[in-house]
Amino acid sequence: MKARRQNVWTEDNIVKSPYVDVEIPDITLPEYIWRNIENWVDKTAMVCGITDRSYTYRELYDYSQNFAATLRSQLHIQDGDVVGLMTYNSIEYPIALMGAIQAGAIVTTFSPAFTTNEVHRQLLLAKPKLMIGSLETIGVIKEAIYLTETSIPIIIADNFEVDALPGTLSFADLFNNNKIDKNILNEVRRKPEDVIFLLYSSGTTGLPKGVELTNRNQVANFIQQEAEGLKHFKDTTGEYQDSVLVVIPLYHSYGLSISLLHNLTIGAKIVVIPKFQRKTFLNALKDHKISLLYSAPPLFQFLCTHPDVTKDHLTTLERIVCGAAPLTTSYIKNLLCKAQPNLQIIQAYGLTEVSPFATSMVPGSRDYATIGVALPNTELRVVDSSDRNLGPDEVGELHIRGPQVMKGYKDNPEATMNAITEDKWFRTGDLATINNDGIVTLVGRMKELIKVKGYQVAPTELEDILKEHPDIKDAAVVGIPDERKGEVPKAFVVLKDGYKTTATNLINFVNTKVAEYKMLKEVEFLDDLPKNLAGKLLRRVLLEKYC
Repeated sequence: MKARRQNVWTEDNIVKSPYVDVEIPDITLPEYIWRNIENWVDKTAMVCGITDRSYTYRELYDYSQNFAATLRSQLHIQDGDVVGLMTYNSIEYPIALMGAIQAGAIVTTFSPAFTTNEVHRQLLLAKPKLMIGSLETIGVIKEAIYLTETSIPIIIADNFEVDALPGTLSFADLFNNNKIDKNILNEVRRKPEDVIFLLYSSGTTGLPKGVELTNRNQVANFIQQEAEGLKHFKDTTGEYQDSVLVVIPLYHSYGLSISLLHNLTIGAKIVVIPKFQRKTFLNALKDHKISLLYSAPPLFQFLCTHPDVTKDHLTTLERIVCGAAPLTTSYIKNLLCKAQPNLQIIQAYGLTEVSPFATSMVPGSRDYATIGVALPNTELRVVDSSDRNLGPDEVGELHIRGPQVMKGYKDNPEATMNAITEDKWFRTGDLATINNDGIVTLVGRMKELIKVKGYQVAPTELEDILKEHPDIKDAAVVGIPDERKGEVPKAFVVLKDGYKTTATNLINFVNTKVAEYKMLKEVEFLDDLPKNLAGKLLRRVLLEKYC
């Protein structure tokens, strides 16, 4: 597939991909993932970067089919039911994930770092019929389900050496059941336009909303990344197989869709470690001869600056794909000095709402200040405050249109309408410019979301928790710069008359209720908060005046 030679800009100031459109087959995600499995059926699909336990593609397919049939026959999962998944990265993750989808279910993922409050809220929104957890998350899951005043089955996904805990089912027993009648899967009637993922994101503003992604959204985004000249992977052959290290959390759209599922579609060997730990990460890099790494800025910074990272760890590394937030040029230069000279560093841009990639640097490009060009079948535009299309190099909000754009936010038509225009443009909330060649540069964010290590933190979520404190009259949260995390939340609070508390008390009050990446870093006390005449909080004024 060759790049187009004609201008990527239309007369209406819409920017098209320099790559010709690709054909998107009318099939479901499982059909797409397994379509070429016979070419690599006995190759390693998943391997644990710590224990070296592994599954071949044949085993992965068979076990996920077993699990799907068991969900359907014994746990009575029906088409369109929601299944919750709350575990750390593991080689069993795709068995649970694909098994649920092949049973006809919609999967909603939970961060394993979530607190009881956070899990409880998502349970109320997503309404899963069962939860798949782990020994590390089972306590929180049970407490959250209790708060919903309902009862749903819980499967322990890593319970291999002990009997199932009271009130739970053993995942190993379910997917190892080779005697299950898989003919029951013929009852599944899922279509390409049906939702398969319900991923909770803060969107362009506000509290987390359920992003509905369809089979077609995911299949389209996979094929878009496979355009010749744009793809960041090598094809699997009889003699070659990419070795891909996955430390990005699989509950997140970037880890789930890009580092896991897309690599399954191309027959890569996926090396998984549960979460980042310096020693296990570096050992996996070297011991498994990693050729492709998916990264976010904090991990990239570690590779660049930590003295324990040497050329020996990077000898086989050929490509690093980085998403979630733009990289710092100085870090890129540092890493290129450490690594082998032909290392390709590819920045990509996307959001959960676009399945998740919309743009990518062309492999071999050294223009690291940019996020590349639109993927095939993707249109971009930059607009002013009146949604008027702007021209080359003008700064405005970046909009995206293409087959990877979500169906909408679950049970939230108002939020969907605010995010997607009538003519199907998704409003990113990010400020950008696009040059004459269609290359996109991020400038900043219109939205007030805080990006901590690439994860979105909604100020309103932390503000609502602060306002539960008996001493607080009003509260506002903004993101302040942090060298290691990108941004961290800082709170401004107004106390009730006659009440006293300390910043430490308030930080502890909030941080026991949220995941680690959402934790408050600072609290500052004010007499009042800046608001407009309509009473809307002016966070930008707080940033300009106090940060």
